[in-house]
This record gives sequence, structure tokens and C-alpha cells, in this order.
Amino acid sequence: MCAKLLSRLTTVRACLLQGNVGCSYLRRRPFTSDIKGRQKVRPLDGVKVLDLTRVLAGPFATMILGDLGAEVIKVERPGPGDDTRAWGPPFVGEESAYFLSVNRNKKSIAVNLKDPEGAKLVTELATRCDILVENYLPGKLDEMGLGYKQLSQVAPQIIYCSISVWISKKTVMAQDSKSSSVSFHSHMKLLSAMREFPELTKQWGVMNLLRFKSLFFFFFFFFQVACLTHIASNYLNAGKEARRWGTAHESIVPYQGFRTKDGYLIVGSGNNQQFFSVCKVLNLNNLAEIPKYKTNNLRVQHRKELLKLLSDRFLEESTDEWLRRFEDTGVPCGPINTIQQVFSDPQVAHNGLILEMDHPTSGRIAVAGPAVRFSSFQFGKPTSPPVIGQHTVEVLRDTLGYSEDVINALLFYIAYQFSC
Repeated sequence: MCAKLLSRLTTVRACLLQGNVGCSYLRRRPFTSDIKGRQKVRPLDGVKVLDLTRVLAGPFATMILGDLGAEVIKVERPGPGDDTRAWGPPFVGEESAYFLSVNRNKKSIAVNLKDPEGAKLVTELATRCDILVENYLPGKLDEMGLGYKQLSQVAPQIIYCSISVWISKKTVMAQDSKSSSVSFHSHMKLLSAMREFPELTKQWGVMNLLRFKSLFFFFFFFFQVACLTHIASNYLNAGKEARRWGTAHESIVPYQGFRTKDGYLIVGSGNNQQFFSVCKVLNLNNLAEIPKYKTNNLRVQHRKELLKLLSDRFLEESTDEWLRRFEDTGVPCGPINTIQQVFSDPQVAHNGLILEMDHPTSGRIAVAGPAVRFSSFQFGKPTSPPVIGQHTVEVLRDTLGYSEDVINALLFYIAYQFSC
């Protein structure tokens, strides 16, 4: 898949360099040298994405593709739809907050993939789309006639992206690609526990983040692997098993979160000069003169006693007071905020990280907006997460060109199946 995507990107780049706007990959997209006009052209305008994903790993990735201009067609089973629609409380009207958080800028169609007619319809949609994203168990879509080998025969243009913990059906242990199972199997769940602040430990979605990067910028794969190489190297070369460090850095002291009088903050000293600055801010200058704290290597060896001294001092002042004292010292430092504090931060609102929109059944809703910003274009007004099958008629009519009679017959068939 990566080689195929690289080939496509190389072709597009060549067309751009040659000024060849007649290139098949660019025909659907407006092309202009006017800077002001480019502000209205999003990177993926004209790209169609067939979204066969559920839950979090996948919906998050396809939502970002939608933010960037792609037309995302989300396929859901008739009736209950995506499982996360029922994951609550909290609910906003009839929809779960979980579902609303990762499904903006999408169209929903209700199709039963297990029915031959439903699979046939999705196959036809694949011929009209550029990208297909799915997170079924390996082999499951093959059984429905919707696997890569099958669809590539009728839709050779499709970029087929599969999100799975397991490489093939032979290695499957009857588990889906949920972040929780990935965390336990990959040792990350064990390492993510925060020893000093257990109440701050949260489960976080992994697969969704990795998949978006590998789909849109596949070379980030090397970065993702690099993030874990030091853990692997410690074990492979020294037989050293990774331990739970919580917010702390295994190889740097101090570099972790600390309790304050009214909250938490994180402070890092990546070199000796920064450590001396930390001591000065804390009015513990004598620590910088003690031989066993002179170098980072020695500080790591005497981690426990040093952190006890620092922790006791941090408890004496408020988070804001410590942040004020650390200003202009060159020491990395910042608050560990609660969710309420995060979304109350004026900078969050200024950066457009909160999106508000009107939902058909839930009324006015607010969700976290895209964190990435681009200088060459602005995100358009978002569309709200869809209700189940909200765009079925629109997609059948506008994307597949079905007549009204055919559409009505299909809707009757879907309703009949669901009633049975």
C-alpha cells in the first residue's frame, strides 16, 4: 500500500512541476496560482473516501481526511449503526458524545455488508472512490467479497487501507484492532501506568493516530518505530526490561511531573545547566554543589532521594507561582491541566480547537477541532456527525447515479431486512 501511495504522490508531484493540470489525478481539483484563491482549496478536495471503519481506530483517521477536504462516505449497518453510537453516557440528545467526537465531516449510508446486495453496492461505491479504510478482523471482508484482492480487480485505482493488530488471518487470536488490546500485547499498557499520579492515568487511542499518519504521510512510519527503539535497544543489548516510570523519564533526572500546592506541573532538565537552574528556582542551590548530583548519570543513580527533596519543595507553592518563577529560565516547564482547564484556556479557543455545529437530533454540539494548522488554506465550516443512513439517498443518487425507482426499491429492501 505504501509503494502504491508513493507512486501516486510522485505522479501528482510531477504533474504539478510540469504545470500539467490535465493529469488524471488533478482533474477533479481546482488549480490556481492565486494565493488568495488557494485559501479556499483544501488539500483533499475532490478525493472520495469509502469508510468501512467502526469505533475509534479508523473513524478518527477518516475524520481528519474529511477535515482536509475529502468526501467521506461512512458505511454503517442498518439499525444500530456504529457501535459507539450506544457508548454512553454521556449522550447529547440521542447520540453518544463518543460517536460525535470522531465522526464530523462524513456522510452516512446504511448498508448490510453481509447481504450479497449490500456487498455489491459497496463494491460499486469502491469503483467511484479513491481510498477505502477498514478495521475489520483480517479475512472478514474477504468472506463478504470486499477484500483487497477482490476490490482491486474492479477498482484498481483504490488505495486500500486496513487497520489491524494482526498481519493475516493465520495470526488472529479472535481479537479486533482496539487500542486496549494493542496496549496490553505491546507492553504499553504496563508502561503507561503513572506511579506518582495514578488518578491521572488514562487509556489512550493508539491505532487511530498511527493509521492516519501511515495513510496520509506513510513515511512517518519510521518516526513511529523510532519512538520505541530505545526501549527495544535496552532489552536487546542489556537484557533490561522496561519499567513503569509514569510521567518520569527513565534516563533523565529530574524530568517528570510534580505535585504542587494546588495541582501538578511537569519540569524537565535535559542537561546539567538546566538542573542548576531548577535548583536556583527552587532555592535549593546547595543541591547543585553536592557531588552525587553533579551529572545526569549520577542523578539517575540517586533518583529516589533527589526526587524526594524536589517533590517536597514543589508542594510549598501553587502551580501558577512555580510557572511564574520558571519563566525565562530556559527550563522546560508546564502545567498538567484537567480537561476543564484545557478547554478554558484562551489559547485553545484562539487556535480554533473547539468546533461548534448544529446536529439534526442533538442540537448545538461542541467537539475538539483539528490540531494541525496550515498556512496555505483554512478549514471550512464543519458538517455535524451524521445520523444513521442520513445520506443514503444522496449517495445512491449523486455518487452512483441510481434512479428514484431503484433507490426506493433499495430503501424498501433495507427496511424489510431490518424489520426481520
